[in-house]
Amino acid sequence: MKTRYQLIILLVLIAGFIGACRTTSKIAKTPKAKNIILLIGDGMGVAQMYAGHIAKNAELNMESCKHIGFSRTHSASDLITDSGAGGTAIACGIKTTNKFIGMNPDSVAVKSILHYAEENNKSTGLVATAAITHATPASFIAHNISRYNYEALAEDFLKTDIEVFIGGGLDHFTKRKDQKSLLTDLKAKGYQIVTDQKGLKASKKSKLAALVYDKHPPYMADGRGNFLPLATNKAIELLNKDKNGFFLMIEGSQIDWAGHDNDSEKLIKEVLDFDEAVGLALDFAKKDGETLVIITADHETGGYVLSNEEEKRNSLKGIFASEHHSAVAVPVMAFGPGAEKFTGFMENTDLFHKMYEAFGFDKSKLSR
Repeated sequence: MKTRYQLIILLVLIAGFIGACRTTSKIAKTPKAKNIILLIGDGMGVAQMYAGHIAKNAELNMESCKHIGFSRTHSASDLITDSGAGGTAIACGIKTTNKFIGMNPDSVAVKSILHYAEENNKSTGLVATAAITHATPASFIAHNISRYNYEALAEDFLKTDIEVFIGGGLDHFTKRKDQKSLLTDLKAKGYQIVTDQKGLKASKKSKLAALVYDKHPPYMADGRGNFLPLATNKAIELLNKDKNGFFLMIEGSQIDWAGHDNDSEKLIKEVLDFDEAVGLALDFAKKDGETLVIITADHETGGYVLSNEEEKRNSLKGIFASEHHSAVAVPVMAFGPGAEKFTGFMENTDLFHKMYEAFGFDKSKLSR
């Protein structure tokens, strides 16, 4: 009889252990993201965000994210990063020298999350309210010791299989010192080339090079209109055709420029325009259920603060401490599968590694 009871107790314990293991396994398992949309508000700190909130008189789309952290932005060479090193840190997961693009401090090319997405059969895209060859978007696709070698950076777009890129910078592909037109090479690789917003809106082809401005788009305050929301919607529409998923980086480039200009009015309009793109990405992610959305900045610009206007209660105005970047940490917000990993204080390089992990890519194939 005693042996029978002992056997029953043993079986109960085994069953409980197996059940606990299954439960633990379910808890530990993190859902993978099929798609990642990374939105970078260049130069956007917390004060810039809150200035947009006040102007809108309502919660920004990015403020709806429940998983929130901060990113430290120093580069390998300086306590205050530039957009080349800042973009490379996010894109490639390494701290590098200011002005370097997609390279480590020893000038060795490093793969970005875009390159790894391509290697894992995902579609990829870049969108910017600057020349697409500008520092931040270039960091995801190019390799150069200077962010200002725009014509060389343009050539690197032909060395990947990126599906969609939308922005300015047409002159870097056409009006070149070497007299080449890279549009011929892009067409040979199967890209549809569009050079205006009408063509962008009408495009249906999965491979799209939309170089909508000769140099940079204008400020929102100077008539850019709905270019960024249009480009965001189009990029998501085209990339979502890929059953294997996609990686897309969207940059609100000119928050930074307004900071350099110490222009609060332009800055706020740029923040609100960027936030509209954020809203479109979040709407897609909520419907899709397999998309991780990350919103952050490469650095803060202007040392921007909000202070009381003299003798006016509950009235704020923006004040700038400088015309340059600052060293303060910037916000990180996330929504979707893997969003819980983007909380607390982190290095800007951690964003790359967290995206790599969220995609479920093989860590043994991560080269550094």
